[in-house]
Order: sequence, then structure tokens, then C-alpha cells
Amino acid sequence: MKKILSFAALIVLFNSCQHATENNGDMNLSALNKLKAGNERFAEDSPVHPDETLKRKQELKKEQHPFAVVVSCSDSRVPPELIFDQGLGDLFIIRTAGNVIGTYEVGSIEYAVEHLHCKLVIVLGHQSCGAVKAFLESKGEKHQDHIQSIVDYIGSEQEVTSIVDSLKKNPLLAVKLNVKHGVKLLKNSTPVLKPLVDKAELNIIGAYYNLDNGKVSFEE
Repeated sequence: MKKILSFAALIVLFNSCQHATENNGDMNLSALNKLKAGNERFAEDSPVHPDETLKRKQELKKEQHPFAVVVSCSDSRVPPELIFDQGLGDLFIIRTAGNVIGTYEVGSIEYAVEHLHCKLVIVLGHQSCGAVKAFLESKGEKHQDHIQSIVDYIGSEQEVTSIVDSLKKNPLLAVKLNVKHGVKLLKNSTPVLKPLVDKAELNIIGAYYNLDNGKVSFEE
């Protein structure tokens, strides 16, 4: 009789744990899967806008624990928190035109990785990127302002310059190569990021946002 009761208790316990797991949802997803799930909600026009409550704001007064870093273009059409359907304190965002990455950006990422313990970095490009377009249409002419530094950054990428003539007919590929360059740069950045990548303690991947349908594809 005791064995029967014990077995029944185990069944109840298993069902309770399973139910709790189902209810907790995102808690059991990896950082990348949380981004994928959030983008799916956004693309399907059914976002839940998590972590925007007064309680969440109060929790974040003392400290933050973002689960991912997103290096994104400054383009107003590509706000990471919205396209990934995340809220306050969820993502550590670095935004520059053309998602270019320099010393300040690397330092910001290092801070998120070292001090906030982020284990995932996304370099996010997007359809119709103005910075990439400016490079492809530059024709060797120089801007008389600081925009030229962004054009120079993209123009210095071996991935881009080696096939620049072909890319003028395929700006989508140019955007993706710009992302690929950013991922490569970060994966080889010392002294902080490269050792962590080599030990599989940090994941750095590229992604592309489609303006037409709101979907993000990941280069895993």
C-alpha cells in the first residue's frame, strides 16, 4: 500500500513540475531562443511587451541583468527591444549607423560581458541600410562631415571591398557581409572577448532584419 501511495505521489509531483515548467515559459529558454520567440511574436503582430511594469522599474533601480547584447544600426525602423519583444533591463543595446564597431562599441560590449555577465552578442544588420548604401554609392567621393568615417569603416572591410563591384548590384549581400565583418571583429577582439569565445563561454552571431515582414534571421 505504501509503495502504491509513493508511486502516486511521484506522479503528482511529476505533473506539478511539468505544469510549472509550461507556465514559466521563457525562463527555460536560452538567450537566443528568447530572442527568436520574441521576434516571432513581433512578426506575427502579437507582442506581449514584457517587463514594463512598475515592479520591473523598481527592480532595476539597484541593478540590471540583461540576457543578451545587441549591436544594431541606429535606423529608427530597427529598435531591438521592439523587434525582439523585450522590455526594460532585458537587452544591452549598442546602436550606431551601419552597426559599425569601433573602440567605444567594443568597450561597451566588454562591459556587458564582464560586468553584466551577458553570454550572447548579436550583430544585427537590416534591409535597406542607409550606411551601406552610402558606401556603395560613394563613387570615391568624400563626405565633408563625420559620415565619412562610417563610409570608411565599411570600405575598409575585406569582405566588402574584395567584391565591391558585385555588391553594387546586391546591397542585401553587402549588408550581410558588413554583419559578418562585425562578428569576425568581435570574435577576435582581445583581451576580453576572444578568450571567452575560444572557451565557448561567449556566443557572438550575426543576424539580419527584414523590413518587409519584421522577421530576423540568424547566422548560427
